[in-house]
Amino acid sequence: MFYFLVPKLWNKPLYSKSLANIHFWIGFVGILLYIGAMWASGITQGYMLNNTSENDTVLTYPNFIEVLQTMLPLMLFRVLGGLLYLGGWLLMCYNFWQTLRGAKPVTTTIEVPAESPLQAERHTGIATTFVNPPVIFSTLGALFAFAWMFGNDFVSLAGLIGTMITAVLAVAHFQLRGSKWGDWYDRLLESAAPFTILTFIAAAAGGAIQIVPTLIMHNKASNIEDRKQVPYTPLELAGREIYVRDGCYTCHSQMIRTMVPDVMRYGDYSRLGESIYDHPFQWGSKRTGPDLARVGSKYNHAWHFKHMRNPRDTSPGSNMPNFPWLYDNNTDLVSLPSKINALRTLGTPYPSWTSEEIAASARAQAKTIATELKAQGEFADPDTEIVALIAYLQKLGKSEIVNANK
Repeated sequence: MFYFLVPKLWNKPLYSKSLANIHFWIGFVGILLYIGAMWASGITQGYMLNNTSENDTVLTYPNFIEVLQTMLPLMLFRVLGGLLYLGGWLLMCYNFWQTLRGAKPVTTTIEVPAESPLQAERHTGIATTFVNPPVIFSTLGALFAFAWMFGNDFVSLAGLIGTMITAVLAVAHFQLRGSKWGDWYDRLLESAAPFTILTFIAAAAGGAIQIVPTLIMHNKASNIEDRKQVPYTPLELAGREIYVRDGCYTCHSQMIRTMVPDVMRYGDYSRLGESIYDHPFQWGSKRTGPDLARVGSKYNHAWHFKHMRNPRDTSPGSNMPNFPWLYDNNTDLVSLPSKINALRTLGTPYPSWTSEEIAASARAQAKTIATELKAQGEFADPDTEIVALIAYLQKLGKSEIVNANK
């Protein structure tokens, strides 16, 4: 698009078509290397992490670092592909710079014909936006599917039958009157307000499907199976904020899947009840490094202290970055009361603490962790962020056992 527009906007031939062709080919090769490396590394990682032996009783590759080291050459190919693509972009910038030297923008006028009455008639009104087969069938299908998935026995059965009937009727109607569906869609594309309304509803419905269950599930005992999360202490909550702020969730998920290799490597599979007070929860986060769902108490405080300062000290071969600022910055305790109030609104059973009680609780736990660190050969100021982060990490995987049917 740029190669097409720049010569026309400045009324000057492109400086070098050869450079443009070179840009295309090195960008093409760079993309192939990048995508190929990612495909190969994804397949390799999946195979190594899920491979077991001796009738699924032993992990073939139990050490996550071993998997990482195997993927490093493929990561270098990705870097090479990215550099080629970036090099092509720089060639394009140079080509445009040479093209625009001494050139002046083109100034012109273009007449745009007014909208004809026939075109105006094709616009969709607000009423006809919703009263038409595509929207009616979609709405009915969504409502019946919702009843099927979330209703009790009778409502769920009725929802399943309704979903099937709606799907059959929608397909039959489309086969008979498909041109009407296409005509409605063409008219919708020419109508800004109706198109915007339907797009907003679709996006809001998609968000609600993800958000609403997380807000109401703490009211349903059947959703928590046999375990229920213990709310974070003020210091642990502050540590969680640091964990999210510094992007730890982009590499470490907190959801052990119900698969044999996952359970063998990280421990018992995760229950929904173990994360009902997490806002935002970490179940869907990316797993680039080991899962941390049950890392609490797996290592002592000193291990986490060293790991965040230099991961290679505790995990040789790790490519995790250092976090030196955690040892200098003080933990933000001032915002904890407002955060706890917000979580209480979302259903977390926090008591009615005063700001002084919250700060006192956080400082007391921080002092305990700092004392234990000193006994393990490491020194940390109780007010620093590393202490709060350790408090959070040591809480992961700890929950109370409950009887969901009680």
